[in-house]
Amino acid sequence: MLSGRRLDLLDPTPIDVEIEDIALGLSRVARWNGQTSGKWSFSVAQHSLLVEDLVCAIKPATPNRWRLAALLHDAPEYVIGDLITPFKAAVGLDYKKLEISLLRAIHLRFGLPAELPTSVALLIKRADHAAAYTEATQLAGFAVPEANKIFGKPRGLAPTRLKPRPPDEVKAAFLKRFALLQKQG
Repeated sequence: MLSGRRLDLLDPTPIDVEIEDIALGLSRVARWNGQTSGKWSFSVAQHSLLVEDLVCAIKPATPNRWRLAALLHDAPEYVIGDLITPFKAAVGLDYKKLEISLLRAIHLRFGLPAELPTSVALLIKRADHAAAYTEATQLAGFAVPEANKIFGKPRGLAPTRLKPRPPDEVKAAFLKRFALLQKQG
């Protein structure tokens, strides 16, 4: 990693995880394999900020530690990239095992439980699907009926207008949000 840390992907430990590495990597990893409209690709870091925001919209009283978990929900992608769901399934269980192992190390590094409570995981998954729906229909060229079928139409949420931002700007926003959630945690 650019921080100087060495991360063993097959046996990641919390001590090898740095938030600056995560923010940098996620700000440069494109969602939808870069197949989005706009001057910039829509990064995983920007998606993560959106998911954390949607968690708060769905359940405003969500404690900061679970909001932090939402912000970090795709953090393993800072080193393994963002594979589209059908491809993850084709790669198989070894990929998922690697992703889960890395996410557990990330959680432990930042004071979260290795495994989230089911209610929190479901809340984050709901926000993640709402974010994917919004990204698909606004940036990735999906028709609304197609997105409804694949992701399910988000319910009870005000529409959010998305605009892909430059990687450095998104990295700074991600780090700022992380610091705020950690401080208030």
